[in-house]
Amino acid sequence: MAAPHDLIAAAWLSRFERFDVVASTNDVVSGWLREGTPEVCVAVADVQSGGRGRNGRSWAAPPGAGVLVSVGFRPTSLDIGHTWRLGAIASLAMAEAAEIASALRTGKIRLKWPNDLVAIDRASGQVRKLAGMLGETDGLGTPDARATIGVGINVDWPRDKFPAELADSMTSLTDLAGRSVDREVVLYVFLERLERAIAALRDGTFPAEEWSSRQLTNGTIVMLEGPDGTSETVVAQDVDTETGALLVRDLGGGPTAIGVNVPPRSVVVGEIQHLRLGGVM
Repeated sequence: MAAPHDLIAAAWLSRFERFDVVASTNDVVSGWLREGTPEVCVAVADVQSGGRGRNGRSWAAPPGAGVLVSVGFRPTSLDIGHTWRLGAIASLAMAEAAEIASALRTGKIRLKWPNDLVAIDRASGQVRKLAGMLGETDGLGTPDARATIGVGINVDWPRDKFPAELADSMTSLTDLAGRSVDREVVLYVFLERLERAIAALRDGTFPAEEWSSRQLTNGTIVMLEGPDGTSETVVAQDVDTETGALLVRDLGGGPTAIGVNVPPRSVVVGEIQHLRLGGVM
């Protein structure tokens, strides 16, 4: 008998396949799209031998420890400037799925601009990474526009099995819930929530308030690294729900000189390396 998530897949996905091992689920889905597969198509893998994150970083998890999933779209109905919303709704769907599958309170899983799902460790107050999202596009603005959104989330991965070099900066749903979490439930709910979000987006509705309110960095001091490797310390004021940009304010000479009248500026490309919890707004 087919599992519940496979029944959902048959109902609304053009293609749904599982793999024991692949180099990258993003590469699998991107290949399908190039070959003409209609949207929405999904690949799920138990292990990725060449999984990657932003800026060429690797993404790896032990067999059975996470959900590694990529979703393929043909975003011809979206404005080019709104293509980023596909990644946003995928992140929100995964955050909701993580909370439901783990019986965590709503809002426990937060977003860290531009592409991470994180949680705050109750004991230390440290921000720990739970999942990452990688979006890749091709042909935007043409009839053959393609977008692939990959999400990798740590699920049934106990803390005592974390890599030593990452133990202080990562977490998993099992770690957060204090018990084993079923990754099949995570995948099931993710697909269910994503189906709803895609239908709404096609009708012109984007959950702007939800996406903004889940941002951990709103109102915090952060170290922002630019694509050229330079960094600056700024106030992450909010996110722009129209462009997907991070809205930041300069410190203006130091934390004590922060002024509410300093206008925000938009950062479209960059990465938050460090943040100081405890709002400054």
